[in-house]
Amino acid sequence: MTRNAGAKKQTRPRILHLHSTFAAGGKEIRCAQLINAFGNKVEHEIVSAVPESMEARALISGKLPVTYPDDFPSLQGKPLPPRLLRIAKAMKPYDLVLTYNWGAMDAVMAHTLFGDALKLPPLIHHEDGFNEDEQEKLKAKRNWFRRLALGKTSALVVPSEQLEEIALEVWYQPMTRVKRISNGIETRAFAKKPKPDALTGLVKQAGEKWVGTLAGMREVKNLPRLVRAFAGLPDDWRLVIVGEGPERQAIEQEAIRLGISDRVHLPGFAANPARYVGLFDIFALSSDTEQFPISVVEAMAAGLPVASTKVGDVAEMVSEANVRFITDKANAAELASALQALAEDPALRKSVGEANRVKALEEYDQKVMIDSYRRLYSSAMGQVIAR
Repeated sequence: MTRNAGAKKQTRPRILHLHSTFAAGGKEIRCAQLINAFGNKVEHEIVSAVPESMEARALISGKLPVTYPDDFPSLQGKPLPPRLLRIAKAMKPYDLVLTYNWGAMDAVMAHTLFGDALKLPPLIHHEDGFNEDEQEKLKAKRNWFRRLALGKTSALVVPSEQLEEIALEVWYQPMTRVKRISNGIETRAFAKKPKPDALTGLVKQAGEKWVGTLAGMREVKNLPRLVRAFAGLPDDWRLVIVGEGPERQAIEQEAIRLGISDRVHLPGFAANPARYVGLFDIFALSSDTEQFPISVVEAMAAGLPVASTKVGDVAEMVSEANVRFITDKANAAELASALQALAEDPALRKSVGEANRVKALEEYDQKVMIDSYRRLYSSAMGQVIAR
């Protein structure tokens, strides 16, 4: 579908979303949540820097006024003035521009350079984390670029304390511009116990216990680490990795190498985690980098204990009872020990999971998140997004 570059005639706000990718990861899931929550009171157009990566599109209600323009200037390329000017001009028909992560930073720079001259709509940037090439150390050139590009944004939104600190101390953003909004979910949707066949293509058999995770199969998620950590659990345990991506073969090969391929299941991507997360007995996260992973909140809402590498805000997200199972990612044995301790003690799994459920209900319900974004976007546009 092509863009309508004409004058604004609609009465409801028109929002442009420029994503680094629109795969079904944390930021994309949140974007879909907000679009669904705003309903038909807002028009949305979504562009991905990786056009073939649009899996999160399936999470958005087909009844809403959401389109996916195919003629928007590419978000990839050298940040030269002619290209940035083309991007800037393409922003003009909207009431608000929302950009996401490093992959959309050229659009942020275009807005800063040409926004005043072209009288562009306000822009709000969202940073949810970093790719593999910045998981250990941020790149100096990118830090410099971000400092310049973010100079005229209406706001910079981050979901975690760690990212808030980076925004303030590394990117030199003023406190008035940086907004920390924790990710939230519909916590009560995870309370119901799923049926054994709730996860398409896989049925939980009587007597089985599952270590589960939700993750795009990318290198940064380090899922072979999880396979290794799981390998020592008893034969009645299964590892279920819900997701898709380029690392699928590496995960399968590690399971074969360890002789546990019959206990490692990769059912692919599955929408609506509330339908099946409750099938897990333990939720596990093996990532090299995260910020505020929604999957952890979903697991907590389902009453699960969490065994995870200590990345981003995970140790602060979980209940106090769960903190001991958040492990040093540099020590592979620690994640295995955390899984072992939880696997061998059903009462411990139950008590830690219940503490997580209570905290999720109190702190991470999506209503708080949606209201915060509604106020922020409405304030930037100068018009209210109606309930």
